Amino acid sequence: MAKVVLAYSGGLDTSIIIPWLKENYGYEVVAMAADLGQGEELEPLHEKAAKTGATKLYIEDLREEFITDFIYPTLQAGAVYEGKYLLGTSFARPLIARRLVEIAEKEGAVAVAHGATGKGNDQVRFELAVKALNPDLKIIAPWREWDIKSRDDAIDYAKERGIPVPVTKDRPYSMDRNLWHLSHEGGDLEDPWNEPKDDLYLLGVSPMQAPDQAAYVLIDLEKGIPVAVDGEKLAPIQLIEKLNALGGKNGIGIVDMVENRLVGMKSRGVYETPGGTILYAAHQALELLTLDRQTLHYKEQIALKYAEMVYDGVWYSPLREALDAFVKVTQKNVTGTVRMRLYKGNCTPVGIKSPYSLYNEEFATFGEDAVYNQKDAEGFINLFGLPLKVRALMERKSGLR
Repeated sequence: MAKVVLAYSGGLDTSIIIPWLKENYGYEVVAMAADLGQGEELEPLHEKAAKTGATKLYIEDLREEFITDFIYPTLQAGAVYEGKYLLGTSFARPLIARRLVEIAEKEGAVAVAHGATGKGNDQVRFELAVKALNPDLKIIAPWREWDIKSRDDAIDYAKERGIPVPVTKDRPYSMDRNLWHLSHEGGDLEDPWNEPKDDLYLLGVSPMQAPDQAAYVLIDLEKGIPVAVDGEKLAPIQLIEKLNALGGKNGIGIVDMVENRLVGMKSRGVYETPGGTILYAAHQALELLTLDRQTLHYKEQIALKYAEMVYDGVWYSPLREALDAFVKVTQKNVTGTVRMRLYKGNCTPVGIKSPYSLYNEEFATFGEDAVYNQKDAEGFINLFGLPLKVRALMERKSGLR
């Protein structure tokens, strides 16, 4: 019997895909669940996957790999999609797909399958990664094939087969959780006029429910990588978990946005990224202190392209690798400490220091100094403004003004 390896979460879609694959393809189904820090017990999935028809389940702890190989490069790049989204789902998919391919090769499978819908971005992210890593594997996307048309249909399909699922018609949100974030889509959120309900948030509290007293935290970075919180060196997983707890308590990192999906439609999502929001703000503040003007401004352009590529699922591409090489050079002096103030959803850098600081108080002071001759500015302005002056003289002479 031919094998298919399914990217499995134990959620609604992948729970019903196992019996569907057996019924419609006759394949032996091997499931693979990626532990990216979902914050839930994964061990019960063994029993659940077996009951729904899988012959085997791999549970892969990919948390540290997720942080070091995907989160940190994106953080160093300063990549943010459409000014708000910190790409928590986007860069998880190429990692899951990579492990999916590795297990398919180990198992001798002829195909891989995923539970992404035909309307979403994840189908693109999964499948581009598979094509880049093993173009011989067949890809099965049930949402593009079956007769199930909605979440309600999927719930009914599960009930008919006695499959327990964590989604109900009363709380129909599609959620994706990992160490970096938690996303919410669907249900009442599909109308952008609807304000998110108070009980939506799971990683923290709304800013209105946050403490009335500000919290302060010190972030140490080395070459653009966070290494310590409040002076305590922490491993990547522990560092993000600690900042998630602190940020969540203070209502940090809640984003409600209507975004442009790659497949052509707009969608509304609510994202919780407490620790990531703190790290992005700290990293940006340190770059402002340590990068020269030309490098900083050019890197801002690169960040837009990098974010778009991650969002679009082209992680395994020569251009992203080339951009990583550029970013790595820019980060060699992005080392120092940032003091952050957290207060009711606001995340504000209030102190920065670095051994590579380009801020020189002698030059910047409004007081008396012995290093800057203010008369030099006149010649600079005359030369810098010469093209404007020449054009104005031409326009006057030709009667254009």
